[in-house]
Amino acid sequence: MRTYPFVTLDVFTDRRFGGNQLAVFPDARGLSDAEMQALAAEFNLSETTFVLPPEDPANTARVRIFNRTAEMPFAGHPNVGTAFVLADRAREGRLRFEEPGGLVEIELERDAAGAVLAAIVAAPQPLTIGAALPAGPIAACAGIPPGGILTARHAPTLASDGGNPRVLLEVTPEALAAAAPDHAAFRRAVETLPALGGRLSLYLYRWDGERLRARMFSPLSGTPEDAATGSAATPLAGFLLSLTGAEQQALEILQGVEMGRPSLLRTTARRTGGGIRATVGGGCVPVLRGEALL
Repeated sequence: MRTYPFVTLDVFTDRRFGGNQLAVFPDARGLSDAEMQALAAEFNLSETTFVLPPEDPANTARVRIFNRTAEMPFAGHPNVGTAFVLADRAREGRLRFEEPGGLVEIELERDAAGAVLAAIVAAPQPLTIGAALPAGPIAACAGIPPGGILTARHAPTLASDGGNPRVLLEVTPEALAAAAPDHAAFRRAVETLPALGGRLSLYLYRWDGERLRARMFSPLSGTPEDAATGSAATPLAGFLLSLTGAEQQALEILQGVEMGRPSLLRTTARRTGGGIRATVGGGCVPVLRGEALL
């Protein structure tokens, strides 16, 4: 029998049982693709990560991220949590993870004693803005009336910066509170809206003073609602910057409140010669340790 140690963490929080849960296998050598997917499904968390030696020794590790049903090219909270686990491998305060979505650079913030306070993840690609989508089918997916979507600034819009594309939509406070994913409407949208490419994740947000409140639904990939979604927060930060004339901005996003797992995601976005680049950062708390038996 083979044994594989793992740890679990709560990410984008400073306390246990808040934030978004993550499982990390610090040494996944010998695991097959099918075994990684099976373990991710067994943990039944939004994501599980598997750490392998890097292909380029200049980098820290090769990191593979699986949700309940498939491998992901990039995701935010898995990188934050994995960075905490691998913090002792950092060179000059930085980690570099090889992922299908590109090379992910992570900066660690430490206190005076050297303990890690936060990990700041740079999205591996510049912002890509995709198709604008009709409000009616998207509202149906979120279980809200079409009038709950605000379109003065933008229509529901696909965007990505290395992860799976997300549909970004601004909603009223009432709609954000009442929203609930409608699985049948998600399936209809995927079947009837070719721009989605066969997959659909919604990132709903509203302004709350200078901060954003957000929720994320992705039921077709096994996550009806996510407590903290870094790979949606970074394209949102970049997309909102693209709607202004500013060179850069920083935004805090509060997510997971409706699930009882409040999460705080700190984002930045800036214009560069190669497009708009974004980061997301936050804290992390270890929760469990154990071994998988295979």
